[in-house]
Amino acid sequence: MLSYFIRRLPTAALTVILTSVVVFLLVGLLPGSPASVILGEQADPAAVAALEERMGLDRPLLWQYTDWARGLITGDLGASYVSGAPIAETLGVAAGATVELALASLVVTAVTGAAFGIAAATVRRRVPQALLRGASALIFGVPEYVLGILLILAFAITVRLLPAGGREPLLTDPEIGIQYLAMPAIALGLHSGVVVGRFLETELRGQLEEEYLDTAHAKGVSARRVLWRHALPNALPPVITVLGVRVGHLLGGAVVIEAVFAWPGLGQVLANAVANHDYLIIQDLVVYFVVVFIAVQLVSDLIHASLDPRVRLDGEA
Repeated sequence: MLSYFIRRLPTAALTVILTSVVVFLLVGLLPGSPASVILGEQADPAAVAALEERMGLDRPLLWQYTDWARGLITGDLGASYVSGAPIAETLGVAAGATVELALASLVVTAVTGAAFGIAAATVRRRVPQALLRGASALIFGVPEYVLGILLILAFAITVRLLPAGGREPLLTDPEIGIQYLAMPAIALGLHSGVVVGRFLETELRGQLEEEYLDTAHAKGVSARRVLWRHALPNALPPVITVLGVRVGHLLGGAVVIEAVFAWPGLGQVLANAVANHDYLIIQDLVVYFVVVFIAVQLVSDLIHASLDPRVRLDGEA
């Protein structure tokens, strides 16, 4: 397993480097200049040029990229072009909120996926099967932000059970924090839960049709034991990989969901940075999102291998 991890590192590093180059070049093509945003659209061109020189934006792109990449590696991210606040401090504060939301959404995804996948694979009656299919199709077809708005209308305006937006850290006040976290986590995680559930259903159905389970039934093993001790463990490895892929979806969806629920996370920071042409923050966030996604994929592959003895990480047949 260690050899597999070491073999994956060069590919992961190359992916991050190429991503950083592409992001740097694409962000540089965005209309507008941070200097013109700071000074205003009516600012004198000479003043804009002077500010760009002080900010280092007049230097060759290669030198700009080198300085920025060095800051990414060392953690010295500099200051925001617009607000002047330290970027590392801004991202650090917002990262806690996003991690909290992402973990809660991942729990919703896992619980929903397990419940739907197991039920869809084991329930035989037509009416419950039709209800499961209809519910999953409805959830899958509704975008996260629409689901978030519907949750706000239902539980914050009509019933007035949960707050419509904002955040209270769970570590500060768990009882209040869970009330703020519930709707964003459900809105973000439910869609991924249905996707994971469909994969789990397919894998479970395949396992339940295997001959070794027929032998277990013939020996008098109960259906519940066959499901939980034999079929489900063998169905999990590929589902774990799918769950890892959905983490990237959760990170992308967090940008919209945080806006809907006024959640003060990295999504809000990224949206504000795009609106204000704060190029450094945009570049930093996109690259860090890619790094997190690659790391999660690597971890999910390792978990997959640990659960499935047929997978040979060292390349042996």
